[in-house]
Amino acid sequence: MNSFTLRVTCATARGIVAAISGFLAAQDCNITDSAQFDDAETGRFFMRMSFRSEGGATLEQLRKDFAAVATEFGMQFEISDDSVKKKVLIMVSRFGHCLNDLLYRWRIGALPIDIVGVVSNHHEYQKVVVNHDIPFHMMRVTPETKADVEARQMALIEESGAELVVLARYMQVLSDQMCQKMSGRIINIHHSFLPSFKGANPYKQAYERGVKLIGATSHYVTADLDEGPIIEQDTVRVTHAQSPGDYVSLGRDVESQVLSRAVHAHIHGRVFLNGSKTVVFPASPGSYVSERMG
Repeated sequence: MNSFTLRVTCATARGIVAAISGFLAAQDCNITDSAQFDDAETGRFFMRMSFRSEGGATLEQLRKDFAAVATEFGMQFEISDDSVKKKVLIMVSRFGHCLNDLLYRWRIGALPIDIVGVVSNHHEYQKVVVNHDIPFHMMRVTPETKADVEARQMALIEESGAELVVLARYMQVLSDQMCQKMSGRIINIHHSFLPSFKGANPYKQAYERGVKLIGATSHYVTADLDEGPIIEQDTVRVTHAQSPGDYVSLGRDVESQVLSRAVHAHIHGRVFLNGSKTVVFPASPGSYVSERMG
């Protein structure tokens, strides 16, 4: 039996859940997981539903037939085949902890994605990437070459079919044009618990303020630096006795975990944009299971 995921957003109205459930029942589909949120402030409805086709319905058929339900309620909807892995392009600079964590989770099946390439403006991780049989693209960035490099990056995204770009500590600010064109398709990890301590040296800022918690934030990239809709966050406790270097070391583990959780949520269709915020539904049962342990 094929497994599918349905994502729906529309204005709040009576009968939405009944209409969707009725449609799936009529298609001989069995619902295995469902989550919904009715935003009272915006009047928007969000739903994610996992289901199995027990009658042999195909993805194309489901999409075509569901259009009538969507039209009735003014829905935006997506139906995806759970067996098809999303194509992901990773970008990294000189800090490799997030890249290495993503590669490990990908290798054991904890992140069921198809990594179509890794882009970097430095050579440090070329061997690591190539040893995983993943294409490595070295693109040195200078003020003079920045526009040309971004054009090459966009061409690579198009050629590879990448559906998601993950900035795994890629220390370059993307242009407004790229952010707008890739809206909702670029995830960044910021080494701070946003909205506090934005910019390039958040751990130093946190140390100087004497905070007792430091954290990391994964968010969608927008033209406004470090202002994109937040997907995932976490913290770790620090004390007055620790140095700025301690903050950096402790922060690396949090950054890796937060970024991987954000990617996991996105590829499973659990994240919905809701203005400047997001709706993030819980993971479906079994979605964290790895194909192997190591």
